[in-house]
Amino acid sequence: MKPLLPTSTAGSLPKPSWLAEPETLWSPWKLQGDALVEAKQDALRLALQQQQHAGIDIVSDGEQSRQHFVTTFIEHLNGVDFNKRKTVKIRNRYDADVPCVIGEVSRSKPVFVEDAKFLRQQTKQPIKWALPGPMTMIDTLYDEHYQSREKLAWEFAKILNQEAKELEAAGVDIIQFDEPSFNVFFDEVNEWGIATLERAIEGLKCETAVHICYGYGIKANTDWKKTLGSQWRQYEEVFPKLQKSNIDIISLECHNSRVPIELLQLIRGKKVMVGAIDVATDIIETPEEVANTLRQALKYVDADKLYPCTNCGMAPLSRQVANAKLNALHEGAQIIRQELSQNN
Repeated sequence: MKPLLPTSTAGSLPKPSWLAEPETLWSPWKLQGDALVEAKQDALRLALQQQQHAGIDIVSDGEQSRQHFVTTFIEHLNGVDFNKRKTVKIRNRYDADVPCVIGEVSRSKPVFVEDAKFLRQQTKQPIKWALPGPMTMIDTLYDEHYQSREKLAWEFAKILNQEAKELEAAGVDIIQFDEPSFNVFFDEVNEWGIATLERAIEGLKCETAVHICYGYGIKANTDWKKTLGSQWRQYEEVFPKLQKSNIDIISLECHNSRVPIELLQLIRGKKVMVGAIDVATDIIETPEEVANTLRQALKYVDADKLYPCTNCGMAPLSRQVANAKLNALHEGAQIIRQELSQNN
């Protein structure tokens, strides 16, 4: 039976030092060939064990088999040239050298399905798998071929749907689409962004989630947050339409953010992964701090629909800090479970 307030992470966990450079995004692999495949599986086992020891209820691969939450998926697609690169501004925030779309994009083989099967073999717990969302994918590329953000997003949505159906068949319980771009391109989100996301989940019977955060705890993101003022109301622009969508779960950033918690009433009726762990600091939350974030969310989210989570991925953190934060998440959820049981 699924516990009340099932805990999970938003995505990535730190990689071990023998696999890639710790605390670094886009870190190159330290191994190649069969040795790399084996090392990724070993790292996945460690990430799973890390979550299990912390008492996390819905587990993941910790994104141990990918260098980056967007580009590793794109690397396996046709029509994208990683040797031809252009500089673009990612989410209107920072410059990055990105690959070019040079022809029609397509998926000739599964990307993460074998990894998901491997994870499924390791545990009987519910598992969640993260994929990049269509809008965030197009924001991480230079498009020479379609020359239309919307058209490329629809093509990616079809590809993501193929992958998602095979992940579901491999035993994945929740498929999460990461869409930090939803906090930036509001007009596009409402015009076609949510529609392309719905195309990506078409025909799925497993639960689906969309993760919308303010980004990893890297300098470009923390600097951007300083410009957002005393209230971060970006969710207000997209929640009304998401509330009417077919997405089951909405994952968002709450702890140590300036998001007015009452915005959660805009998605009432949806399941909500409430980010109760700040990934932009090494300071470890106390269980009571986590519990307080959850208490605030419970004013607007029914207890059977609240999923305590992290604000975003924890790849840039040390493994020790990430471990401690996972423990705090579990213990904070336990406090609220106890309070709820006493009130019934």
